[in-house]
Amino acid sequence: MSMHESYWMESAPPATTYPALAGDLDVDVLVVGGGIAGLATAWELTGAGRSVAVVEADRIAAGVTGYTTAKLSVLHTLIYARLRDSFGKDEARLYAQSQQQAVERVAEVTARLAVDCELERVPAFTYVTAPDGVEQIRAEAEAAAEAGLDASFVTGTGLPFPVAGAVRVDGQAQFHPRKYLLALADDLVRRGGRIFERTRAVGLDEGDPCTVTTEGGHTVTARQVVVATHYPVFDRALLFARLEVRRELVVAAPIAAGRDPGGTFITTELNTRSVRTAPYRDGQRLLIVTGEHFTPGGGEDVAERWDRLTAWTGEQFPGTEIAYRWATQDNTTTDRVPFIGRFHPGAKNVYVATGFGGWGMSSGVMAGQLLAATLTGTELPWAGLYDPRRLGLVREAGTALKLQAKVAGHFVGDRLRPTHVDSVDDIEAGSGGVVRVSGDRCAVYRDGAGRLHAVSARCTHLGCLVHFNDAEKAWECPCHGSRFGIDGEVVQGPAIKPLSRVELPD
Repeated sequence: MSMHESYWMESAPPATTYPALAGDLDVDVLVVGGGIAGLATAWELTGAGRSVAVVEADRIAAGVTGYTTAKLSVLHTLIYARLRDSFGKDEARLYAQSQQQAVERVAEVTARLAVDCELERVPAFTYVTAPDGVEQIRAEAEAAAEAGLDASFVTGTGLPFPVAGAVRVDGQAQFHPRKYLLALADDLVRRGGRIFERTRAVGLDEGDPCTVTTEGGHTVTARQVVVATHYPVFDRALLFARLEVRRELVVAAPIAAGRDPGGTFITTELNTRSVRTAPYRDGQRLLIVTGEHFTPGGGEDVAERWDRLTAWTGEQFPGTEIAYRWATQDNTTTDRVPFIGRFHPGAKNVYVATGFGGWGMSSGVMAGQLLAATLTGTELPWAGLYDPRRLGLVREAGTALKLQAKVAGHFVGDRLRPTHVDSVDDIEAGSGGVVRVSGDRCAVYRDGAGRLHAVSARCTHLGCLVHFNDAEKAWECPCHGSRFGIDGEVVQGPAIKPLSRVELPD
């Protein structure tokens, strides 16, 4: 029987208990978001002597970071040939240098703080099994080597099935992200930093200094603000027009140590398959397989996707029994390079880190280094590459147009449908549907006892209509990825307000 929880959440120390903000506060830097990018940034800044506070809407290292696959790799599937062709050779080299430096930073900090976070140095592979994909793999290996990486084209890996070709990059890593970040948080507080959990930021005034207001009505005054909420919760930069959201599924199963393939592996085939292992109980390894990405709220049959991922795992690693399954969510920029830097062209004191494209471990740590340097007056060589104010019309045009067409399709098309179900009576126990009630569209869930839970179907971010994810029991917005619980509470941004409750007529 599989556990519907992330292994990282289940196996790390007990839940954190940092206090909620109970009054107004004045600091040098306020970091909004307690995931890997936010905590890495705050930790680097406390080391530079800044007074820093972190506000997190829920618990630190328990959002996207708590549900990652935790690969620390500079080999981001197929990135280097694209970077070389669209940005240039120098930019591809800067990308490689910045990401590898982040991998080494984790190793350095782990040793310095004596963190038991199961850090292992392993090679990383991007592979294909179909012969017609070999040319692309060869091109990626050449581009990665040209970018300065220890990259090579190989035809053999430790996987228990043959591959037609793979890019191999040595010197990469994998680790337990929560154990690492909880140790980072402890050290941050020891240095004088402050962490406030269950403190949702809902307003931002970009003055000098800036002020951030919280859901509890308190105000934080800060000379500088970093928005590190995975998907930015403030929309003034209009980054939502340049960010594409996707959700991926994860299954994990114990295997004998002798069956460990010895690395991290990914392919774009079969709607993505990613493989790694982690130390597990009784000398075993935990096989972690990720894939089947989809748009949140896009009407996908998520349970069917989980079945496909589970079946593939059993076929490639016979005899495995799934012990955990969870899902993760990622944002990708329209030119495939993260946004890290000043929030928008007019921003003087507000910075952002987002768009990690499924590689949030290395990019989050790198964002901490980059933002800390920028905020303390140093410019790293790759600052321009990641600057959110860049505008590559040729690079982004096609992807951006497709993204906005999809969003417009949901925004307009979903309203033209009469309803998603005809009547509340059509909603079965354990399921949900959007139904028109007294002229308004409502999102209605029927629990196992038959009780109805009704909320507005209009996402509080920009007003798209939510859809129900039966497998995860959540309302999801197909436009920008906001997710809500069955009673409307915010599970994942960019929305910051819950769906309003609706009283159903008798």
